[in-house]
Amino acid sequence: MLDLGQRRTAYAWEKVQDCEERYANLAKSAPALIMGNGLMQTLAFYQGKEKHHQQLNQHICAWLMERFQGQGQFPRHPVQPSDMFGTVMRALAAAPPPLYRQATEEAMALLRWIRQFASAVRA
Repeated sequence: MLDLGQRRTAYAWEKVQDCEERYANLAKSAPALIMGNGLMQTLAFYQGKEKHHQQLNQHICAWLMERFQGQGQFPRHPVQPSDMFGTVMRALAAAPPPLYRQATEEAMALLRWIRQFASAVRA
């Protein structure tokens, strides 16, 4: 059984395969955007942007759904990809402050791996 760190690492590695350079560059700046603006604001910004923004957004949202399944307002059952963004945003909006902070920290931890792996596969 994999621990959380191993699951996060494997997920990040899987998601960056065949990523474009624009995705890799975006992944580098994502943590600063989250730190400066907040998790929900960053996810909303990415959702309305270009393909590589939406792809990174989908990867973050899907990981948060997997990681926090059944906690707070995160559903216990799988969600369709087309419903992922809205479901995550509703769950975060209703989350108590400790869960929201934990989700932000989890997104940042995931992005550390995505950044490193995306750069490596683009090299």
